[in-house]
Amino acid sequence: MITSMSDIICVTNRSLCGGDFLAQTEKIAAAHPKAIILREKDLSPEEYTELAGKVMDICKRQDTLCILHSFTEAALELGADAIHLPLHKLLELPEDIRKRFRLIGASCHSVSDALQAQQAGASYITAGHVFATDCKKGLPPRGLDFLRDVCGAVSIPVYAIGGISPQNMKDTLACGAAGGCIMSGLMKCDDPLAYLGGE
Repeated sequence: MITSMSDIICVTNRSLCGGDFLAQTEKIAAAHPKAIILREKDLSPEEYTELAGKVMDICKRQDTLCILHSFTEAALELGADAIHLPLHKLLELPEDIRKRFRLIGASCHSVSDALQAQQAGASYITAGHVFATDCKKGLPPRGLDFLRDVCGAVSIPVYAIGGISPQNMKDTLACGAAGGCIMSGLMKCDDPLAYLGGE
């Protein structure tokens, strides 16, 4: 069981969702994770903007933080104040655009990445992949020592990503992480609230 739902960021992947993606998103938002990152990188900017508007409405209704991913223009168009970016996109983001977001996350894969993200003004980072995961088949996980090193190098919150589950969450937090990111577990489960250790 996960000790606190506020430790968990849900990262979406509609291809893993067997049923209605928006209905599943509503159930996840109702379970009140720390946030939902809408990571649907295969969509066109127009498709992403349309989907993001619907997911933002769901999150607003459920009082759950919605963080858009990669599509900066869509985020600006929709008035979103939170964005998650690959590190290279954060580093390229003009200062005037950066200032329009209250919360900026960055994906990091090394201590050097984490330090660069912090220097560039990231509010938090995701660090991974920590455990073996189907999303990164064939790529060895970086492990808990990597996560511990990243957490020790920066002063901003670090969320572990890659193979995170209720079973290994305690080990993740013990490394100094603020929490973990879960994708497939939440996309596929029937009861997100129970999965997250709620009721």
